[in-house]
Amino acid sequence: MDFIKVALKASPEFTDILTAEMGELGFDAFEDTPEGFNAYIDENRFSQEQLDDMLARYADLAQVEYQVQKIERQNWNEEWERNFEPLFIADQVSVRASFHEKPANARYDIVINPKMSFGTGHHETTTLMIENQLTLDHQGKRVLDMGCGTGILAIMAGELGASEIVAVEIEDWTVENARENAELNNYASIDVRLGGAETIEGDQPYDIILANINRNVLLEDMPAYVAVLKPGGTLLLSGFYTEDLPALQERATELGLAYVSHRTKNNWVSAIFKYS
Repeated sequence: MDFIKVALKASPEFTDILTAEMGELGFDAFEDTPEGFNAYIDENRFSQEQLDDMLARYADLAQVEYQVQKIERQNWNEEWERNFEPLFIADQVSVRASFHEKPANARYDIVINPKMSFGTGHHETTTLMIENQLTLDHQGKRVLDMGCGTGILAIMAGELGASEIVAVEIEDWTVENARENAELNNYASIDVRLGGAETIEGDQPYDIILANINRNVLLEDMPAYVAVLKPGGTLLLSGFYTEDLPALQERATELGLAYVSHRTKNNWVSAIFKYS
């Protein structure tokens, strides 16, 4: 399968809005550039007409310019190797590719070879999720990672002492990548599943559920998460903006979840809820 890359230039104040809009169109990997961002999508899910219609609404306001490029699957490694810089989160967590040297001062060292999957830690939502994970007791816990992407959050759960970890993704090549990264970090025991919320129906309850997806999916699938969350368990969400937080809080309250806290970065949010 090949990929479509959209290199987009826009006014800085519209970057977050356009990222969210493209996420709604199915783009699921993003990287910042000095003048905007690059967005990636499977070729078979790309619609030039939908992209044109969406961007036309912002053309004048956001001064949008963009180019569409096809990237062959076999050339993806070259693409991300050119752009993937090592990252240090919360002065504790090193996120790097296998061709980067291991830092000496990292408490946790995670190696990620993304291969077109979302989640290198560079996006605000992944960073926020890891920062919130660091505040939770994972020791001996059963953890679920919905929309796992590269598997970075599931691997972080392993680093923090989780005893059982399930990760779920909707794309077969992403599942393959998450399994590769799990093995690369010595967590081959992580159960990586292909599918959506239906794959967790009837599971044994989880102590912690991680879901870094997007506003609409979170609102739709939150009942499925709560159905497999232990009383007293924690639901950690991200993939949405500050203006979306009230809607997520309202939905959570309807389902018996209590809001605990949230943190933000560049208008992105990661929120913690407890199941009473």
